[in-house]
Amino acid sequence: MQFISVVSVPVSDQDRAKSFYLDKLGFDLIAESTFGDEMRWIQVGIPGAQTSLTLVTWFDEMPPGSLRGLVIDCEDLDKEYRALTERGVAFLGPPSQQPGGVFAILSDPDGNLISLRQAGS
Repeated sequence: MQFISVVSVPVSDQDRAKSFYLDKLGFDLIAESTFGDEMRWIQVGIPGAQTSLTLVTWFDEMPPGSLRGLVIDCEDLDKEYRALTERGVAFLGPPSQQPGGVFAILSDPDGNLISLRQAGS
């Protein structure tokens, strides 16, 4: 094994999710194509990162909004928190010290929760 390349994020509306991840979070669009019976592969990622996300609608066992436990590291969490809040990203609360660093948890339009973390603080 080498690395985790793609994590599936369950969403109800791929266009709305794509807009959120690109316009609000600042991710890049890596790939977008159709496959199967009118299904779409939409892959987004943090610029320069090795791991990306695919915005999925086709896993019955992964209902929209069920993602938990995804952690994205930040160099300056306070700066990211302020910038994302100004862009309308909803957080569960301000950054707080937790075991493993300082964390702030954001919610995408479907309620998927993503933790931003600054390690070593």
